[in-house]
Amino acid sequence: MANQADKAKAFRALHQREEAFIIPNPWDVGTARLLQSLGFEALATTSAGFAFSIGKPDGAVDRETMLTHAADMAAATELPVSADLENGYGDDPAHVAETVQLAAGAGLAGCSIEDVAARRQQAPYELSLAAERIRAAAEVAHSLAFPFMLTARAENYVIGRPDLHDTIARLQAFQEAGADVLFAPGLKSKEDIITVIRSVDRPVNVVMGLQGVQLSLADLSEIGVKRISVGSALSRAALGAFLRAAREMQTHGTFAFAEDAVKYSDINEMFA
Repeated sequence: MANQADKAKAFRALHQREEAFIIPNPWDVGTARLLQSLGFEALATTSAGFAFSIGKPDGAVDRETMLTHAADMAAATELPVSADLENGYGDDPAHVAETVQLAAGAGLAGCSIEDVAARRQQAPYELSLAAERIRAAAEVAHSLAFPFMLTARAENYVIGRPDLHDTIARLQAFQEAGADVLFAPGLKSKEDIITVIRSVDRPVNVVMGLQGVQLSLADLSEIGVKRISVGSALSRAALGAFLRAAREMQTHGTFAFAEDAVKYSDINEMFA
């Protein structure tokens, strides 16, 4: 098994390549191992996907539980893992710094921190506080004995504030505060993504699998995106298939869904 430092170095190198890479989001150890077997180069956790898997809504998982989950994911695969750590589980910069320290101790190669309070209230943190939180996180991340990729997220579009000007101002402030990767989930168009990339000098992550803009790996790589995640989309795709199958049984009393299921022997062999 590769050690944490080797994983971290490999993760940093992915962000330095010319072309973009996909960092899919498994929600448990099994899906992490399946994604590794398919040849992906890095993984990222999904707070929503994990929450759904334990019967909770997104935002309802405490820090200790989330970090234990992230540590399990990191230990289960040879790939570098970056954790979705929501807002760092506290408003105060010192608390966010502590969360990043704990994340590094959990075997991770990186993590992301959002600029909204718990449960994603309808306004992000005031810009100076948002930047100070990232600065505190970056000081910890950059003090480690291995590269730890800190991703700063501007959540305007996620919480219903599609303000590109403010989003760019936030990403630029996070860049100055020491973030290694910048991320504004929910951007609505290729033009907006290009504008963001041209406004900063750090690697930019974009999320696909949401309603709206649909661009390919080749499309995104061509315009300068470095990293592509899918958030909870894989989890929701799996849950969609589950619910369709369950509703077929409940409504029609039939079992045709099993025709589309992965063969038992195929899955068993992938985990062997």
